Amino acid sequence: MSQQVRGVVARTKGEPVGIETIVIPDPGPQEAVVRIQACGVCHTDLHYREGGINDAFPFLLGHEAAGVVESVGADVTEVVPGDFVVLNWRAVCGRCRACLRGRPWYCFDTHNARQKMTLIDGTELSPALGIGAFAEKTLAAAGQCTKVDPAASPAAAGLLGCGVMAGIGAAINTGAVGRGDSVAVIGCGGVGDAAVMGSRLAGAAKIIAVDIDDRKLATAASLGATHTVNSRETDPVEAVRGLTGGFGADVVIDSVGHPETYRQAFYARDLAGTVVLVGVPAPQARLELPLLDVFGRGGTLKSSWYGDCLPSRDFPMLIDLYLQGRLDLDAFVSETIALDGVEDAFARMQKGDVLRSVVVL
Repeated sequence: MSQQVRGVVARTKGEPVGIETIVIPDPGPQEAVVRIQACGVCHTDLHYREGGINDAFPFLLGHEAAGVVESVGADVTEVVPGDFVVLNWRAVCGRCRACLRGRPWYCFDTHNARQKMTLIDGTELSPALGIGAFAEKTLAAAGQCTKVDPAASPAAAGLLGCGVMAGIGAAINTGAVGRGDSVAVIGCGGVGDAAVMGSRLAGAAKIIAVDIDDRKLATAASLGATHTVNSRETDPVEAVRGLTGGFGADVVIDSVGHPETYRQAFYARDLAGTVVLVGVPAPQARLELPLLDVFGRGGTLKSSWYGDCLPSRDFPMLIDLYLQGRLDLDAFVSETIALDGVEDAFARMQKGDVLRSVVVL
């Protein structure tokens, strides 16, 4: 039998979100209903509200979440009712050419729940990133539910569902930061700070945080950056080179995704170094680089999708590190809010006042 819950819906492009009654169907084959305990307020949710992802309104927002499995449909083997899970937006298929080659983090056929959640009048909702977790409960594909240790705080654990995993994975998985490496991170919002933390976790000797906001640089320093550069006041390329013996960093992570920050990353890396783009560019963004420089500087230019993570592998491992006191996920939780506080949280996020506002239910 379907059930009704409260959820945050964006009905119209650019208009404030509101609380609506959401109809959740019983889970079908390979689906699960999850009772949401916490969900982070991510820039991607704001992009949905602003029509920056697509125009499939109305959207049920929220995707960076943790909760408890309430019920499952047929053929579900990943989880059982009562499991504490972090939701992920890349449930791998296990059958595509990437999965069959042993690279499931590149899966080309990730999937969501087949059934639709609706408004009470039957209007179908588009769940953000296939999840829709600014709600008391949501319907997800079972493969989007990753079981982790229930001792973890839901507010902290849920952040692995998007931004924190993207940043940590950009450093560890995509950038392959190693012991003794030098790393520069351009852009110190939630994803960039997670890249700083991931670089420290991987054993980087020098971690240079670059941003235009001194408040963000101070936060990055508290999370493991060994040096900070205000790129509004100082040429970041020259600053990074100056801090690395004139050579540039071994790995430079662009968590902004603007053409200018990517150029900075490209020229701030050492010869044969690695650039990782984890910030999502705007559709109209264009990049121009001298092809001779691309050839002559060598190295690797990579994009990082969701930190190239495999949730079934990475989420439990990172939660274990969190519970051991080696990964301070709590540091990303700037405030906890109620379900009706999402619109105000968007405003604070745009001003750079928070790393993450987290809805707690």
